[in-house]
Amino acid sequence: MTSLIPAARDVVAGTGEVLLTVDSRLRAGTGTEGVGRWLRAALWQATGLPLHEARETDGTEGDGIALRLDPGLGPEGYRLVSDETGVLIEGGSAAGVFWGAQTLRQLLGPDAYRKAPLDPGRTWSVPHRTVEDAPRFRWRGLMLDVSRHFMPKDGVLRYLDLMAAHKLNVFHFHLTDDQGWRIEIKRYPRLTEVGSWRARTKFGHRASPLWEEKPHGGFYTQDDIREIVAYAAERHITVVPEIDVPGHSQAAISAYPELGNTDVIDTTSLSVWDNWGISLNVLAPTDNTLRFYEGVFEELLELFPSEFIHIGGDECAKEQWRESPSVQARIRELGLADEDALQSWFIGHFDRWLTARGRRLIGWDEILEGGLAEGAAVSSWRGYEGGIAAARSGHDVVMCPEQYVYLDHRQDAGEDEPVPIGYVRTLEDVYRFEPVPPQLTPSEAAHVLGTQANLWTEVMEDHARVDYQAFPRLVAFAEVAWSALPAPAERDFADFERRMTAHYGRLDALGAGYRPPTGPLPWQKRPGVLGRPIEGAPPNR
Repeated sequence: MTSLIPAARDVVAGTGEVLLTVDSRLRAGTGTEGVGRWLRAALWQATGLPLHEARETDGTEGDGIALRLDPGLGPEGYRLVSDETGVLIEGGSAAGVFWGAQTLRQLLGPDAYRKAPLDPGRTWSVPHRTVEDAPRFRWRGLMLDVSRHFMPKDGVLRYLDLMAAHKLNVFHFHLTDDQGWRIEIKRYPRLTEVGSWRARTKFGHRASPLWEEKPHGGFYTQDDIREIVAYAAERHITVVPEIDVPGHSQAAISAYPELGNTDVIDTTSLSVWDNWGISLNVLAPTDNTLRFYEGVFEELLELFPSEFIHIGGDECAKEQWRESPSVQARIRELGLADEDALQSWFIGHFDRWLTARGRRLIGWDEILEGGLAEGAAVSSWRGYEGGIAAARSGHDVVMCPEQYVYLDHRQDAGEDEPVPIGYVRTLEDVYRFEPVPPQLTPSEAAHVLGTQANLWTEVMEDHARVDYQAFPRLVAFAEVAWSALPAPAERDFADFERRMTAHYGRLDALGAGYRPPTGPLPWQKRPGVLGRPIEGAPPNR
């Protein structure tokens, strides 16, 4: 009986095992050299076995590991065969081989995830198995918000390792918001000199009376970003950056006041926002603002080779635009109907700008308001409706509906849940999430690139809180994103729970501070910190 997570498409068990010893070799065929380097390093850390490079004349059959490509398996598909000849991992690409290597780690046991061997003299073995597998979706994502609470670089690298262990392959990096600007832009140094720090931080929901009365902030240098992107690429993870426009921009306006609506408020008085919610301070739709952000994106494109660039586009408050004589004049000048159309024009400008440079724009489903920019893709967060509308109009979609896969939502209705936000979304709820709405025809459903879980960090002040909200639910999400599961009601959650029993040991070895099935541990609680729980079942929309 296998305990693989995500569930594999086809597993056949044998009766023996492959022993790995100090004499075992690892042979990485053409095109798999990078995976070979990663696997050798990961297993050497955990086992102490050197797994020296094999050559054709080594005669290591029976106790070695071989990696090679087989294009017939599909882009991310793999086949792992462990038998009397050794362990062979074949993949349709290097990515497929890498996912097969992740399966090999699971077959070796939880201690294969450690950074040093617990017992240098122990015997390591791989049970005889044949595993054939491939992902359901090409976009298996995790969004991490580092604007509300900054996560230092080493924490980001750690999350890339956690993603890789669960065969997730898109890291959506939410880098800017009202509460902080987190990426160095050399031509605009005040974005980080001013925009990356706030004077204090609300502790809990915005209705909470509690404050942490100390500065909070931080940012990634461009070399930090290059390191993160390279680290992700070694793990076959694409990093998709998000720079939020035209809303969620108070941190940028505090650094460069001319970006705001200066005829409505004194933008020079603004600071990086210290509260949660939707700030009314949004970008002014001027040519100067467009040129400024083109400069930001020019530097961004040099750092991130991803196909998609996320521009946010969500929750853009229109009050200042309605009150601004210059904005109203701009609407008339452009021949637009209203403020929604103005936002669509703003997004459309960057859609064309990115397209001209060989990239694709993706934004939250508010970019549908006023008309969807040609070529844009949609992150559908306000339920399924935005994604359905986008897919029916021929636009690609990533499904990440708030009421299902926002992992900042509470995991239980118990009073001990730390800073309870939103609906109760249990491990089983996430496991029964279905990314493709049944209303879509097959041709429309083909526009669903995949799915993504989101971690918004307003009430997650450090990596331990992020871990608590992410795990174990991110494990269930990873299976939904990877495996070809039955319809939600028909999914075997009992079998998933059985496999999770083994997987908790892997999470322990990885150092993930997950929520135990029995409830939060004493240090995971936040007694007396106000949240915003929503009662009842979430809307199915």
